[in-house]
Amino acid sequence: MTIRVGKASLWHVHAWDYIAQAQSHPDTAITAVWDEIPDRGREAAEKLGVPYYETLGGMLDSGLLDAVIVDAPTYRHKEVMVEAARAGKHIFTEKVIATTSADVSEIVEEVERAGVKLTVSLPRLNEGYTLAIQDILKSGRLGRITYVRVRLSHDGALAGWLPEHFYNAEQCGGGALIDLGCHPMYLSALFLGEPVTGVSATFGYVTGREVEDNAQATLSTASGAIASVEAGFVNAHSPFAVEVHGTEGTLLYGTPENKLLLRSKRDSSDSEWTEQSLPENRESAFEQWVRHIQEGTTASENVAAAIELTRLMEAANRSAREGQAISPRELNA
Repeated sequence: MTIRVGKASLWHVHAWDYIAQAQSHPDTAITAVWDEIPDRGREAAEKLGVPYYETLGGMLDSGLLDAVIVDAPTYRHKEVMVEAARAGKHIFTEKVIATTSADVSEIVEEVERAGVKLTVSLPRLNEGYTLAIQDILKSGRLGRITYVRVRLSHDGALAGWLPEHFYNAEQCGGGALIDLGCHPMYLSALFLGEPVTGVSATFGYVTGREVEDNAQATLSTASGAIASVEAGFVNAHSPFAVEVHGTEGTLLYGTPENKLLLRSKRDSSDSEWTEQSLPENRESAFEQWVRHIQEGTTASENVAAAIELTRLMEAANRSAREGQAISPRELNA
């Protein structure tokens, strides 16, 4: 049976990407649109050949949908997802779930109470290089992990292709870190393999906007391991880069080629870097969401990673604002 999907806003730059995924999936179809900006919503609905609704409640009560894709402004995520859950609609959402742990807790509680399926777009968790890195870490070939660095940056603020509302502090809840930096943040937390006990962040404002366009956050752990999370909107030709260092070895990915290189004292080839094979990507977060709806299962790992992501982002924003390290475990949740 086809899952009928309503589009809850086209605010985010990836909104049309998710529409394309819904259109290409054999078991889903876009059937309605709501947008907080009527002209944008009407234009999208006309292009898609589906009804446009002036209010979110009108779309949710229309009888035309079973689920929603949420690409509303970040600061409206709680409002939109709580209303969708209460209406019994499954939810696929752009990261972050919300800007605070307290809001995330309310959303997740409503989702669980309603029995609907929530999945968050954390796409790099499903990439082949991430899966390969996880396998290497599980094998122990790096020994005890001591340092992680993940960088993702572009020059969107200089080249002018990011929408202007991405620099609106109220709508976004931040700048480069909470948007692009989400990916290095959840990957860093994954590769550290232990709870983060402290977050220290530094923000730069190269283009003078009200949100940061250059950011770095340091994650610390009880064992002494450290991670550097780096993101920016003002860096040309900055490759996606992953480094994981341990007491027995190091692995590198994407500096700048999309190759995974390993050197380990536990390998016979300790004297040289060896390229590691990459598995195929895992099914996308959207495909996982559809499967959870169909099979009645829950995206437990995905949601747990997304909850932790919000906690770390909230701690980083507070650290940059207050000029001190923040313990994410002390935040309201």
